Amino acid sequence: MRLLIKLNVIFLLAFSLGLAATGYAAWRFLHANARDQVQQQSRLMMEATSSTRAYTSKQIRPLLEAVQQAENTFLPQTVPAYSATQVFGYLRQRYPDYTYKEATLNPTNLADRAVDWEADVVNVFRNDPSKLEFTGERDTPTGRSLYLAKPIQAVESCLVCHSVPEAAPPAMLKIYGTSNGFGWKVNEIVGAQIISVPESVPIATAEEAFRRLMFWLTGISLASLVLLNVALVFAVVRPVSRMSEAADEISKGNLDIPELPVQGRDEIAVLADAFNRMHRSLAKAMKMLGD
Repeated sequence: MRLLIKLNVIFLLAFSLGLAATGYAAWRFLHANARDQVQQQSRLMMEATSSTRAYTSKQIRPLLEAVQQAENTFLPQTVPAYSATQVFGYLRQRYPDYTYKEATLNPTNLADRAVDWEADVVNVFRNDPSKLEFTGERDTPTGRSLYLAKPIQAVESCLVCHSVPEAAPPAMLKIYGTSNGFGWKVNEIVGAQIISVPESVPIATAEEAFRRLMFWLTGISLASLVLLNVALVFAVVRPVSRMSEAADEISKGNLDIPELPVQGRDEIAVLADAFNRMHRSLAKAMKMLGD
């Protein structure tokens, strides 16, 4: 059985090296794939918020304008940014790790004002109006974060509230005042829709998938090793052991042992056949010497 042990050591070394190489490649692939999945989810969420903005602008605002004028009030539900933020708030109940903000350089509601890094993102779009999407990473107090951003471009309907204070609804001015959110121009990039997610989210997804993959790979490798051992025992170890035992008996002068079985045409069968010929030749030679 010493041959089998040596072969198992070689197999274990080969399997270990192969498993390590596969694990490294899988780790890199799964992490990249998890990041891609997170970005794709962010894009879907972004499309949902963009659709909400369009729906609010084209259908909700026209319905509520008459109500606002009649009651001399301002309904935030007519603002696309407000609707998109509210819809995403409901979406966060299912995806709590994702955050959304309509970061604006000069907003009416100061809660929407872009902070430093958000202003940098907005300026990326302002410096290159042809850019429709921007992704990146940043450091936060709780770790690195990934983000996906799309530009917010002022359209004609935005100027009803954001051109000059005199043109804005009086009810809105009572709430937000006349100091912020004015001076917008048509087609100007005024802000960015930004969806952020901690980098720990794709990392956790990738590591969970990696653990499952390595569990199955290790199990399959061990099962393959067992099957390989069974095949070696019947195809190599047993025939070689029989030849070894027969050679030992012949070396002791016992020439009456039966010939080895020869099955197939592989190297083991050729070796067994050659051994049998040698056995027969030796037996004949010894008989001739005896005569």
